[in-house]
Amino acid sequence: MAKEKVLTAEEVINKASRYLSGKDTAFIRKAYEYAKEAHKNQFRKSGEPYIHHPVQVAGILVDLEMDPATVAGGFLHDVVEDTDVTLEDLKETFNVEVAMLVDGVTKLGKIKYKSREAQQAENHRKMFVAMARDIRVILIKLADRLHNMRTLKHLPPEKQRRIANETLEIFAPLAHRLGISTIKWELEDTALRFLNPQQYYRIVNLMKQKRAEREYYIDEVIQEIDERLKEVKIDAEISGRPKHLYSIYRKMVMQNKQFNEIYDLLAVRVIVNSIKDCYAVLGIIHTCWKPMPGRFKDYIAMPKPNLYQSLHTTVIGPKGDPLEVQIRTHEMHEIAEYGIAAHWAYKEGKQLNKHKQTFEDKLTWFREILEWQNEAHDAEEFMESLKMDLFSDMVYVFTPKGDVIELPAGSVPIDFAYRIHTEVGNQTIGAKINGKMEPLDYQLKTGDIVEIMTSKHSYGPSKDWLKITKTSQAKNKIKQFFKKQRREENISKGRELVEKEIRNLDLEPKEVMTQENLNKVAEKFRFTGDEDMYAAVGYQGITAQQVANRLAELVRPKGKTQDFEDVLEEVKQEVGTRKTKRTESGVKVKGVDNLLVRLSRCCNPVPGDEIVGYITKGRGVSVHRKDCPNVARNEVQGRLIPVEWENTGNQDKQYNVDIEISGYDRHGLLNEVLQAINETKTHITAVTGKANQNHMATIHITILIHNLHHLRKIVDRIKQIPDVYTVRRMIQ
Repeated sequence: MAKEKVLTAEEVINKASRYLSGKDTAFIRKAYEYAKEAHKNQFRKSGEPYIHHPVQVAGILVDLEMDPATVAGGFLHDVVEDTDVTLEDLKETFNVEVAMLVDGVTKLGKIKYKSREAQQAENHRKMFVAMARDIRVILIKLADRLHNMRTLKHLPPEKQRRIANETLEIFAPLAHRLGISTIKWELEDTALRFLNPQQYYRIVNLMKQKRAEREYYIDEVIQEIDERLKEVKIDAEISGRPKHLYSIYRKMVMQNKQFNEIYDLLAVRVIVNSIKDCYAVLGIIHTCWKPMPGRFKDYIAMPKPNLYQSLHTTVIGPKGDPLEVQIRTHEMHEIAEYGIAAHWAYKEGKQLNKHKQTFEDKLTWFREILEWQNEAHDAEEFMESLKMDLFSDMVYVFTPKGDVIELPAGSVPIDFAYRIHTEVGNQTIGAKINGKMEPLDYQLKTGDIVEIMTSKHSYGPSKDWLKITKTSQAKNKIKQFFKKQRREENISKGRELVEKEIRNLDLEPKEVMTQENLNKVAEKFRFTGDEDMYAAVGYQGITAQQVANRLAELVRPKGKTQDFEDVLEEVKQEVGTRKTKRTESGVKVKGVDNLLVRLSRCCNPVPGDEIVGYITKGRGVSVHRKDCPNVARNEVQGRLIPVEWENTGNQDKQYNVDIEISGYDRHGLLNEVLQAINETKTHITAVTGKANQNHMATIHITILIHNLHHLRKIVDRIKQIPDVYTVRRMIQ
């Protein structure tokens, strides 16, 4: 464990002056003087003046070469929480930026909570939400936590264990996710010292016993590598890499090994000038010593999500012991040690933005934190989601294009789909893993290539998905879908009811229900828009008759106009104006009577679908759904004509619809699906099904329905069946 590096305020400011301008140095000096005055007559548990702590926090931030506002925030981070200074005071004396950073790390001290755990969770939520808005908040908090861990010995044992445990659960993993290994290792080693002192000192003593022997061995290896590199004229910095105590402890516990069974205690780091040199050094290392199978990792070609890059290889060293070698450039080494801080560093007074945008694009989970914050019922639920998604073990999988996606261990293809895009997740109907179809509850492994199969005719996620998904992002998106779907169903239902009431008043809905009229009536009922009004009718907040009566009051006689003369002329030429026997399609061509109209069997439109007519050669008008692929072809576009349903609420006529259901192939699944359809009093005309070797069942059913609302009721009922993953309407 690193010893505390005690710095004076002057030493911190002098260090800062090496990379900050005179104006910026004066700014942070002003912050120190302000903090010193605010904390006067305050002392820490160790008996030292309180200002000692902010000075050390600012010193850690200066070591990371942070910008002036962040260093000032380090000096001032406790003034609002522990003194009479307010955020308004900081805004006036410094600026809004500094006040915002200080507010982000300030605990919620004036609100009473049911328990200390609830208060701590709320504090963490506040900090993480602030971090999502500005990452520098967490850098100040990590520096604060690091100095508190260095001085933890002055607190009572119970408090030591609580703080150390919190550090291991939240702050060390966070430092790892941000790539700041220098802080991560010290936090972990110090936490281990207070959580398991017996094992900590045992490992320290065991390492001391063989230190001389290890150092001699490493020196010998370094000398040989250096000689080989000089032969090919590669400049390199070669050093032994210290193994951290906590990583040794974790291997002993997780892999149930004794200290003498930990083979990678011996490690060498080679730092070179270019990526080309990295691979050249790798070739020389593998020429000198035999590489161990499966122990080579290329993080240069495929960087970790926190932008860590390096070549890792383990070889059988000169004495037959495993030897780990890391090879990277100077720039990669800076990012490996300081992570996100390297992207915020100031040099010669200018912020380095070379990697900043790339880094922020990679760490999309910052923005997701705000989504979790909105979805979580309370702070404790929010923190559990955060721990699960950010701090659990991770798997790294690939898109078909080779992009790396990071997910918590245990994630399934649905988690992957929602990480790509919400609509990809909502339209998922299957997944190929490494080119092979797998069930949607397949647990992804590092290295898997994942291809998501989607269909725009899918009816969206199943509630069963909530049980198999791992990430909070996927769960929240699925919940949002069902919340939105219920609203959309009510809107659709409300619109149909209002249209029915309008017809009962012997009026034409399209003439009455103009946007202008709808807005006026919605305003009278104090709704923000017509959709809110329809939704209220759908869930019976107001009646359709009330809305219809108000709309009818606004109607004035209007003459009908026809906009389709050119198209209708073509209809007459193609079909003729002869009287024909009308079919019972329930569809009419706008402005033309006595035409043969038939429903297309490729997409089976039903009342409620958006439809379009296609003028056929001598066979009248064929009606398709607007999203049917057959009407999207260029040669078809010139023969399309507007059509409309005569009565979407007609319960007498029935229409064929083909649906496909996929899910886990278990005993009784087909019976439950058929029973669910029968419960809706729906006729089934055809059923086929099959299952593959991966226990994925696919069921095709043709049913007779009245309208789109009827179909949605059936689909919703099927999706409630356990182990049903997707339901979609088919197009032939």
